[in-house]
Order: sequence, then structure tokens, then C-alpha cells
Amino acid sequence: MKSAKSILALSPLVVFLGLYVVISLIIGDFYKIPLTVALLVASLWALVIYRDVPFQERIEAFSKEAGNSNVLYMVWIFILAGCFATLADKTGAVESTVALTINQLPSTFVMPGLFMAACFISMAIGTSVGTVVALVPLAVNYASNVGGDIPFFVAIVLGGSFFGDNLSFISDTTIAATRTQGCNMSEKFRANFLLALPAAIITLAIYILGDFPIPESSHEIPANPWLVVPYLAVIVLAISGVNVTITLVTGIVLAFIFALSEGYGIFEILGFMGSGIDGMGNLIIITLMAAGMLGLIKAAGGIHALLNFLSKGVKGIRGAQSIIALLVGIVNLCTANNTVAILTVGSISKNISDKFGIPARRSASLLDTSSCIVQCLIPYGAQTLLATSLAGIAPTAPWKYLFYPWILAGVVAISIIGWNYFYNSNRSKLNKQFK
Repeated sequence: MKSAKSILALSPLVVFLGLYVVISLIIGDFYKIPLTVALLVASLWALVIYRDVPFQERIEAFSKEAGNSNVLYMVWIFILAGCFATLADKTGAVESTVALTINQLPSTFVMPGLFMAACFISMAIGTSVGTVVALVPLAVNYASNVGGDIPFFVAIVLGGSFFGDNLSFISDTTIAATRTQGCNMSEKFRANFLLALPAAIITLAIYILGDFPIPESSHEIPANPWLVVPYLAVIVLAISGVNVTITLVTGIVLAFIFALSEGYGIFEILGFMGSGIDGMGNLIIITLMAAGMLGLIKAAGGIHALLNFLSKGVKGIRGAQSIIALLVGIVNLCTANNTVAILTVGSISKNISDKFGIPARRSASLLDTSSCIVQCLIPYGAQTLLATSLAGIAPTAPWKYLFYPWILAGVVAISIIGWNYFYNSNRSKLNKQFK
């Protein structure tokens, strides 16, 4: 009876995925079913099945999670990002930045260059969201100018942004993983680097050697270098580790000043900013509804039951590592937040790693890496929603081009097998030394 109740608690997620992903795949069109409608149906279903408390308390549980400070902070970033992106676009800042890029870089280097830039910026600032804000408008405008595939270029930025999110010392996921597993950041970084670097090198090789149509600009595009300043300021501040809110506000102020210098009226500029904020409305609704729905699943005991089920019957060090990766991946699938997923399964993962002798740096690395893989792949993750909203494409459009997270998943799987042999071999040598 208890297990049936737990399965029922997870059913809103099944309803959402079935309605949006499965049906869309069957009909071959992800525009037919709006993401907001799929979330609405799943949320209503979550309210219906959560019967342990009065209806008013169910609404309050939904609202509490939707109004979580982390969620509202993300909404704040969305608003500022929409404002800056539209203002920069309408006043020519992004267009000039793209034009200078096209005029200076050889076309064969643009794709690998964009991926490396995303890796570097995300590593420096410790957030994939900030990287998306800084690079997606540039990537989209470049693709538009040269007739490139916009979802492909968005996927390049998304993949690179999670490279740094996974590795950076100032990333929320790094902090959460190291704190829950009890290791220092340098140890976790070294363990993580052995996973992320091979995946990044393979991905870079694909972009360099792959048989992709390389868009080329047939002529030099005129550009105003001064209009590039707001955009460069956002990138420089982001790389310097400045808070993303301060970074975006600075970009907006600079874009406003340069727009005035170009002859735009104050009310016209304010109109651009307003339309940018309005354009984030759908994304904000999706974020709030997803957080509320997942909060109801958690309140009904769905997440807890899932953790208990997966952690039972763990056998062997290889199985223990696999379960840690699977646990955080599934919870990330349910919560659409990699930091929350790590914090949710951190204590259970610590118990498993202690029981089977897995070093803390390894369990922390598995938690961070596996959660970032899932977060990059799900179409309802904040990073993908923001990137595709800025690009004006469906959340699922970049999915087939996300090479980096799939390659990283393969590297993790290989490392679980190969690392076990290495670990067992060295443990045997140590045992012989101390006998």
C-alpha cells in the first residue's frame, strides 16, 4: 500500500513527460503542445492525488516551492537577461559584436571557438546561466547573419556552459557536492577534471573534424565598435566573477547610454526594455509552475520514496558508484535543479560511499558531474529554457546537438568500470604492505 502511494506521488512527473515529450515525439512536433499546458495538467494532477492534507494546504505547498528564494532569484535573472538581450539587440550592440566576430574569425574556427569560449567563461564565473546570458545572443545573431542552424549554435553554448558549471570552484554544485561529501574543492576538482577534460577534448574534435556545414559570410559586415562595449562589459564582468545581477544591470546601463548616443529616444529605449521583460513572461510561468509541481511531488513523499528504493540492494563498489550517479540523475530529472538534486541525495550518497570505501572526492565528482549531465539534457531545465527563449526556438530544438553531455555520460560510465579496477588493484597493494 505504501509503495503504491509512493509511485502515485511520482505520477505527476510521468504525466508531464508523457504529455509533453512522448506525445510530441509521436506526432513529430514539439510546438503542438505548449510546455505551460503540460505543466498545468501535471500540476493539477499533483493537487488531486496529494490527499493527505486539506486542499488549501496543497495549494500552499505548491506556492511555497514556486516562491522559493532560489526560484525567485532565477526569475530576477530572467527579467534582467530579457531586458538586456532585447535592448542590446534593438540598439545594434549584439549585431555589431557579431559583425566584428564574423569579420575577424575564419569560419572554420567559429564553432570550436564558441565552445571553448563557453567552457572558459563558465569555468571563470561558476554558472551556466551567466554563460548562456553572455554568449547565446552572440551565437544566435552570428548564425542568423550567415545562415547557420540556430539550435546547433545554441547547443554549442549549452554544452560548454556546463563544462565550467561542473568544474568551477565557485559553482553552487561544487560547493554542494564538496560539503555533503566532506572533501575539499581541490580534491574534487582533480577528480572532476579527469572526467570533464576528455569529454571536452572529444567534443572539440567533433566540432573541428565533423562534417558540419560551415556557414560563411560572403562579405564584410559593417559594425560600430562602440556598440560592442555593453556586450563586452557583460562578458568581462562575468569572467571576473562579478554577480550575474550586477553584471546584467551594468550591461543594461551601458546599453542605455550608448543607445542615447546613437539617437534613440528615452521612451523608445524604455519600450525596448519593456518588450524584453515581457518576452520572458512565458519562461517565468514555466519556471514557477515546474517548481510548484515538483514541490508537491516532494511533499507527497515521491522524492523520498525514490531515494529509498534506489539505495536498497547496492552490491559492490561498482554498483555503489552507479547508484550514486543514478540517484542524483533521477532526482535532478524530478527537480530540474542540479544543486537541489545534489543537496537532496548528498547524505545518502555519503553513507553509500562510506560503506563501500569510495573516496569522498570521487563521490563528490560523481554527484556534480551526473547532475550536470541531466540538467543539460532536460528541455525544462532553467539553462535550456533561458537559452531557447533568447534564441526564439523550442526548448527541445538543441537536444539532438548536445554532444558534450552525452560524451561526458560515456566518460563517466567508462570511469566507473576502469576506476574500480584501478582502485581495487591499489587497495590490494596497500593491504599487502600493511600485513
